[in-house]
Amino acid sequence: MAEKVPSGYNGKILRVNLSNGRIDIEPINEQFCRKYLGGAGFVSYFLWKELPPKIDPLGPDNKLIFALGPVTGVSLAGSGRHCVGAKSPLTGGIAKSETGGFWGAELKRAGYDAVIIDGTSPKPVYLWINHSKVSIQDATHLWGKNTKETQETIRTELGDHKVQLALIGPAGENLVRYACIMNGLYDTAGRGGLGAVMGSKGLKAVAVRGGKAPSVANPDALKELRQWFKENQTLMAGFSNFGTSGGMQRFEEIGNLPVRNFRDNAFPQVNKITSRAIKDTIRIGMDGCFACPVRCKKIVKVDEPYQVDSAYGGPEYETLGALGSNCGIDNLEAIAKGNELCNAYGLDTLSAGCTIAFAMECFENGLLTAKETDGTELRFGNQKAMLHLIELITKREGIGDLLAEGSSRAAEKIGKGAESFAMHIKKYEIPMHEPRLNKGLSLGYMVNPHGPDHCCNMVDITLTGLNPQTDILVKEAVPLGMIEPVPYDDIGPRKVALLKIRQLKRIISDSLVLCQFLPYSYQQLAELTAAVTGWDTTTTEQLRVAERTLTVCRLFNVREGFTDDDDKLPERFFKPTTDGAMANRKLDHAEMDRAKRYYYALMGWDANGVPTPGKLEELGIV
Repeated sequence: MAEKVPSGYNGKILRVNLSNGRIDIEPINEQFCRKYLGGAGFVSYFLWKELPPKIDPLGPDNKLIFALGPVTGVSLAGSGRHCVGAKSPLTGGIAKSETGGFWGAELKRAGYDAVIIDGTSPKPVYLWINHSKVSIQDATHLWGKNTKETQETIRTELGDHKVQLALIGPAGENLVRYACIMNGLYDTAGRGGLGAVMGSKGLKAVAVRGGKAPSVANPDALKELRQWFKENQTLMAGFSNFGTSGGMQRFEEIGNLPVRNFRDNAFPQVNKITSRAIKDTIRIGMDGCFACPVRCKKIVKVDEPYQVDSAYGGPEYETLGALGSNCGIDNLEAIAKGNELCNAYGLDTLSAGCTIAFAMECFENGLLTAKETDGTELRFGNQKAMLHLIELITKREGIGDLLAEGSSRAAEKIGKGAESFAMHIKKYEIPMHEPRLNKGLSLGYMVNPHGPDHCCNMVDITLTGLNPQTDILVKEAVPLGMIEPVPYDDIGPRKVALLKIRQLKRIISDSLVLCQFLPYSYQQLAELTAAVTGWDTTTTEQLRVAERTLTVCRLFNVREGFTDDDDKLPERFFKPTTDGAMANRKLDHAEMDRAKRYYYALMGWDANGVPTPGKLEELGIV
């Protein structure tokens, strides 16, 4: 019997050992829920407390954790999300990734707050969570199938086409180090190689069906928040109209768009691959997550020269950048096809695009030859080569077997200076926002325990007149003491302090688990938590929970051997780009190092980035 827990929680964690087939239900109590909240907090705690040091991320001792928050599945805009985590096969450190859709809400309705999976199955299986009944099903016939075939087959077998699935494709089965977990066919736990962890366990999918809506402590307060959102939904008009890529042309103008492996910065043909171009040519609709009216997800269909299945959604900003401008490609249909292939195979579009861009620059500089690429001309702008490499990487065939290891490991094997072309931090490929333009973002890339993450971070240009949401983002920081805006190109103590509070807000959202794109303020996050749980909570408490979670993530990495030397950017960003808005801009080593040390001090970490005993005691981390 589960211990009493607040509204918004079920009080149950489902544990599944695939090695011996054992299934257990473990209770959680209110104190634990309040201390770690859910989502990212739960993931960080269980990985830190339960994984032995130095385990093989692709071995049976790793644990794959799906965690909900108190807000998951509640009828509220942005609540259709959950967090997934494990030790990363890409970085060797902690990995967490948030994703939307309907799977998390369905798991909440099935009666659980988290699923922890360890061990390795002797044969391919999928987990079937049917309300309170849990079973391990044979998936031998599903191994090798893409995500659409897998989803259709499982739903047909179970006789229920409303079953929600978290699943992998061939990339996860073949242990591509940046394989992802798909939730449905276009919602993705994309980063850190979580799909490879799932594949290493012989787990093809987690199918869920539930029926009991989560309880809410104060329905009237929640109704008020829904009404506020309805009255302010115009703030989300850009996402509803264009998804996450509405500002792409402006990004190119100001220098925020990565071009040809972050080497260049001018991409005058950007208008061919923007969300406006998508809307005018290949888009057939927009979709959304559970209970969310924003509907920010593109649905595209292409008939020629490539056939693109609309079931796989459409490319958003990170994909348009990674498979597009960063590879020098301006063909929208090819990028849409690349997005479809990645979703069908279960491949992180961001790491895939960055690794392909790395290979293209290696080829153009003679570090890879036509002999090593089986005759493929891996040159920037070659859309056919990009699509071919996605296939090879997924299958681990030819040059794809090397690139499936990620750009850092591939560079180590190639040698001859190839590392200078690998745009990664902690072996984790860098997202599609230009570090030279955004110094606070750059620092966030450096210090984030699970690698350069643009979501658990800040983007400096959104805090200046360069972005229409400036007033919202600046004003919401005022009650926390950030009374005056900080110049976007600053990286002094005020900017570092701003990064910290922005980062902690993102972790609050990742723990609730709530979509970060929606304009809830710090205060509203506390209010909706109180409305759901009944707690008399505040922003101060929530920031403390987030700091605890971030510190635990850091402890995990310290235990795995990470040091302050791993918190560094590629050398490329300390030189200007060849053209474009960043042709006269570069980062400064001393300036970024000072900022890093000040960040450590603000977090209560020592000069080497290790959380101090005093800080651990203050946060109650034991």
